[in-house]
Amino acid sequence: MPARTPSPPKGLSRRSFLGAGLVGAGLALTGCGSLGRPAEVSFYQSKPEVIGYFDELLARFRDERPGVRVSHDVTSDLSAGFARGAPPDLGCSNYNFEIARFVDHGALSDLGDMPEAGRINPDLLPLVELTASYPGRTSVLPYSLMAAGVLYNRATFAEHGLEAPTTWSELVEVCDALTAAGVTPIYGTFAEPWTIGQGILDYTVGGLVDVTAFFEALQEQGADTGPGSPVSFEKDFREPVERMLTLVGYTNADAAGRGYGDGNLAFARGEAAMYLQGPWALTEIAKTSPDLDVGIFPLPMTDDPADRKVRVNVDLALWVPDVSPRQDGARELVSFLMRPEIIDAYNADNLGFGVTTDAPPVTHPALVELQEYYDGARFYLGPSQLVPESIPVHNYAQAIVTGADPGEVLRTLDADWARLARRS
Repeated sequence: MPARTPSPPKGLSRRSFLGAGLVGAGLALTGCGSLGRPAEVSFYQSKPEVIGYFDELLARFRDERPGVRVSHDVTSDLSAGFARGAPPDLGCSNYNFEIARFVDHGALSDLGDMPEAGRINPDLLPLVELTASYPGRTSVLPYSLMAAGVLYNRATFAEHGLEAPTTWSELVEVCDALTAAGVTPIYGTFAEPWTIGQGILDYTVGGLVDVTAFFEALQEQGADTGPGSPVSFEKDFREPVERMLTLVGYTNADAAGRGYGDGNLAFARGEAAMYLQGPWALTEIAKTSPDLDVGIFPLPMTDDPADRKVRVNVDLALWVPDVSPRQDGARELVSFLMRPEIIDAYNADNLGFGVTTDAPPVTHPALVELQEYYDGARFYLGPSQLVPESIPVHNYAQAIVTGADPGEVLRTLDADWARLARRS
């Protein structure tokens, strides 16, 4: 499961909004570390499924650079570390709200002068900046991108003479045909709110709304969000949510009581033709059915095939704190991890898309259908990632799919956004 990447409403100012999370840390965040040779570089990476993978990479780095000692930190409390003025020297973590607040406070050093920064795919920069930015700095270097769409059972589609839909009308026709054949079209896992927010909600909204433009306008609007404002959740999300509810009608009858593990198992067993999950589910599905022929297509939300886009998130990003006294060593490790043979192998092994201009195309058979969308920058950040964690957007999505009035929930979301902006 990927981490969320919320971005706060700017209201009065983005930094004032984030300041509450860094109370008492201001002095610790303003220092500039020495660039002396490190005794030991602490490398923070806590994504559970790849801890062992990075252990092996660090062992290789130690062999190549015996003059730079490095330790693997998988347990640090980042907020506490920054507050004490002793954060890890290098982080490689989900580009989420926790990291975004350090970016916005200028707590991360500028990596823009490194050759590796010049290799980042420029199409990804708007995603990074929409999440967080600090004037004049390249605070993070994307390391891995996850692209998500609708997982579908190719054998089931072929058995019923169906092809991956390219328009909303075709999608409804596919769902009707599967229902008529006694096949559950979509497996829902509504017992776990994040699977709704990062799945069916993000896909339907991202397919109809210009996510970047919407959230940029929403951030500028801040406390003025509500009835009659130029943009609002109630107004702009209403049509996507209505279509989301149409798709909910094609899910399994017990979706409200099923979770992520249930969905992986059921889809692996062929109990549904489609599953609105990201590539992180592929490994779990393969544990049950290693030979299942799975494809992925972007959820079509209009009747123009050219409108199709995929949901993405910056799964990992590299960053170096400004207060680290071991920046030279941290940068050496950044350069090592960004070598094409290192970063490309990581993404191939972990179902990610490369983030550099020279990254090779994906080869995993389930991901190849998404390559053209990545190449054409036909992607969007998941809308649920851009809502601050203090607003329970996933729970709101769960309420909608289990019977709450959509208009009322979206009005509540508007009010939450405005209230948070006023507090900032």
